[in-house]
Amino acid sequence: MQENHYFSLKRKILASMLITPLVPFVLAAVVAYEHFSISTKADAVSKMERIVEDHAGLVDTFLKERKADLGFVAEAYGYESLSDQKTLSQVFKILQKESNAFLDLGIFDQAGVHVAYHGPYELAGKLYSDSQWFNQVRKNGSYVSDIFKGFRKVPHFVIAIAQKDEDRTWVLRATIDPYLFTEVVEKVRMGKTGEAYILNQEGVFQTSRRSGGDLMELDPAAENLLTQHHGARSCILKDKNVSEYLYVTTWLPSQPWLLVARQETSDTFADLNQAGFWVLIIALVGGAMISFLAFYMSNRIIARIQQADQEKSQLNQQLVVAGRLAEIGEMSSGFAHEINNPLQIIRAESALIDTIIPDLKKRGELQESEDSRDMEDSLEQIKKQVDRCASITSAILKFARQKDLTPQTIDLCETLPEVTHMIARKAELDGVALSLQTEPPPIRVNADPAQLQQVLLNLINNAIYAMVDRHGTAGGGELKLDCNREGDKAVIRVKDNGGGISQENMEKIFTPFFSTKPVGKGTGLGLSICYGIIEKMGGNITVNSEPGVGTEFVITLPAAG
Repeated sequence: MQENHYFSLKRKILASMLITPLVPFVLAAVVAYEHFSISTKADAVSKMERIVEDHAGLVDTFLKERKADLGFVAEAYGYESLSDQKTLSQVFKILQKESNAFLDLGIFDQAGVHVAYHGPYELAGKLYSDSQWFNQVRKNGSYVSDIFKGFRKVPHFVIAIAQKDEDRTWVLRATIDPYLFTEVVEKVRMGKTGEAYILNQEGVFQTSRRSGGDLMELDPAAENLLTQHHGARSCILKDKNVSEYLYVTTWLPSQPWLLVARQETSDTFADLNQAGFWVLIIALVGGAMISFLAFYMSNRIIARIQQADQEKSQLNQQLVVAGRLAEIGEMSSGFAHEINNPLQIIRAESALIDTIIPDLKKRGELQESEDSRDMEDSLEQIKKQVDRCASITSAILKFARQKDLTPQTIDLCETLPEVTHMIARKAELDGVALSLQTEPPPIRVNADPAQLQQVLLNLINNAIYAMVDRHGTAGGGELKLDCNREGDKAVIRVKDNGGGISQENMEKIFTPFFSTKPVGKGTGLGLSICYGIIEKMGGNITVNSEPGVGTEFVITLPAAG
């Protein structure tokens, strides 16, 4: 009944803490993004329209300048001079210095005959009286043609001007490089996908389009673009690949050509899309934080009510465990003594058997056979197991007694090399590289040398076991012992590159009978004994470990003198 009450109360608190902040937060985010979206899209379209209008002026200026170049030549040289092939060639070179857009240059009489020509084709003498461009230039005084093929059978367009002398009207015409003109048109870039091109009044490409669309082809979107309008006009259309484009168009001031610029909407509104992404992220993070805090606070409020009973229950459990450990500590000494007595008898009897067997072999009473070898192997196994049991009982006795120390002043620069010498052979066999580094001697401390040695050996043996477990005995283990003085403290570091200790086990490693080794490989008393010994020496022992990297034990002792 009480649990149901708590659950109902928690649900009401959680609902109120979620709804109250989340509803206005979501509404504010949606409204703000909508207004921002409208404003950003309008700015992006307006910016693109300004770019297109400016670029249309530049393209139109290019055409006017080429027309002005021809007008200047016609005025400066006249019909007679330009009819001379040599003079015409010189004039063409001058024009090319002004602009390399000119591909050829020709002069026509009033009948449409190509009087003189400088260029890559054989056009001199051809009659153009029926050509549209010739009639248009005579009628209007100047003319810029659409892209056409003509006699040369390749796409090109011409700029021509008509000049009236006293007795005749003649025409000066130049062919413009359509590919160079395309480069002029394409020089406007908008984002990653922006491109510009020109259509005539029929929707035919006058410049090629970078994303596909060659000269004299019909633009599939032409019917939606070819509307008469002043200034820039924008619209959004999809192409055959279902890509969505923003189109901006404007008519050139002096030529019936439509300048078209288009850009993928994903590129045009990239800033908006990015802003939308971040708004979504912020909304999700904000919502998650509000939800987390609501869950956290509701759980905390309910948990406060039950906390006292839980703490009492935990305290009772800890007292029971502490009592059991105290009983084990008191009983351990007696157990160890009781076990030691039969162990000594077994050890003595096995030693006796070990001496009898060789005598029996000498007298011929025991023949060398597989059974005798099995008996000797069994005897050797008995010795090993007796030694193992003896080491366990010895550790239990040490932990139970914690006998008084007999401190004396020792130099760690002498003690540590002795310890490493004792363990060096074992480290070598296990593939562990052992190194010792100390500050210049002396580094003196007040400590029991035997028990300090016991602590160091225990830490080193544990480190070797961890490295063998990770790297095997083929090599790869590195054990480093460092000793230095830090102020009024002497610090010993034992660092290995074994498998490390998990965070869960870090809190238990100094607890009696706790071991991470497999059954039969350790008693779980070593580190607890080490901790007690160092504490009685007035120092402390700490551990730093990272799973998969290694472990470092740090012993800090008061320095002497």
